Amino acid sequence: MTQAPPDVTPEIVNGDLTESQLAMYLRAGEVAVDTETLGLNPLRDRLCVVQLCDRAGHATMVQIQREDLARPLPRAPHLVRLLEDPGVLKVLHFARFDTATLRHHLGVRLAPLYCTRTASKLARTYTDRHGLKDCVQELLGIELDKASQRTDWASPDLKPEQVRYAIADVTLLLPLMDRLEAMLKREGRSTLARECFKAIPLMAELDLLGFAGLFEH
Repeated sequence: MTQAPPDVTPEIVNGDLTESQLAMYLRAGEVAVDTETLGLNPLRDRLCVVQLCDRAGHATMVQIQREDLARPLPRAPHLVRLLEDPGVLKVLHFARFDTATLRHHLGVRLAPLYCTRTASKLARTYTDRHGLKDCVQELLGIELDKASQRTDWASPDLKPEQVRYAIADVTLLLPLMDRLEAMLKREGRSTLARECFKAIPLMAELDLLGFAGLFEH
């Protein structure tokens, strides 16, 4: 029987993490990361929200307004420092998109990272359903409500259902990583997965430059 996601109330901040939030996440060692945008084209559709959560359930939503992105780099320096810190593993689902979005809009060179979608494709070869909803339903027994996925994330006043949706994803990424990592180790594919994760920032950079099919025949 499936359950609802954990009931986590995030801190919502504008433009950047606070110094205390940055210090907390730097100590965590592992941080789940997700983004919300106005669409699926990073060159056209701007970044609106960055969500974070650690293993203790400390969740934060950083709202990025249009005027924030009009400023010269560096933008959101505390957030960028966290996402680039070599001592903090950033855990994402479909990291290729988020990495491209964060690179284009904030100048982030995100590393190190762990992509649960990539891990799922390497570990769950018995299925072609690798979306976050399917992964957490099977491996964690949790039902995600995706009704708010396609809504206006640029609104300065997010609705309660948008906040619940955005935070549900990041609260589940670290437990999902644990389950997938156990499967990868069982099948002898952990090293392969890590080599794949290292390639994701390059793939995202190629996407931004218009070379999405570079390795195809």
